[in-house]
Amino acid sequence: MTLHDDAVLVLKAYEGQEELRQVYLDHLSAHPDGMWKACTAGHVTASALVVDPEAGRVLLTLHRKLRMWLQMGGHCEPGDPTLTSAALREAGEESGIEGLTLLPGGPVRLDRHAIPAPCNWHLDVQYAALAPAGSTAEISDESLDVRWFGYDEVAEVADASVVRLVEATRARLAG
Repeated sequence: MTLHDDAVLVLKAYEGQEELRQVYLDHLSAHPDGMWKACTAGHVTASALVVDPEAGRVLLTLHRKLRMWLQMGGHCEPGDPTLTSAALREAGEESGIEGLTLLPGGPVRLDRHAIPAPCNWHLDVQYAALAPAGSTAEISDESLDVRWFGYDEVAEVADASVVRLVEATRARLAG
């Protein structure tokens, strides 16, 4: 099975955000290269919000290029066997935390956002990753900083898409 095929299966199984989910599926149907950065019509990306539920906090990265506090994530790579493994790889690389595990239940949210040319869109499949107790984060080459924020602090530093991801993650944790 290819990463493209895996992404289609993940999206077909995802419940919620029906209209946006269909945009992703239509994109992948129309673009066999729709998983890759080279697809200028847009491409699927994978991200994960690193969460420490016991402390009620999330780890955000100050993105080097965008200069925004975001969840960990980015482009899929040819070595990624699945979309979930891409999200987990990105979370580990950007946080420096070993032993992350994805929150069960598949993606937490989808988020489509415009990006600068030559590409037009990131079709982000967003997961949540649980950090082991006492985890210490490290700044990656892609970040200016990484920092833990209490759930209620996120809205003060991040954009609405990150706030929605935190809310959806908290709902999944509570449910």
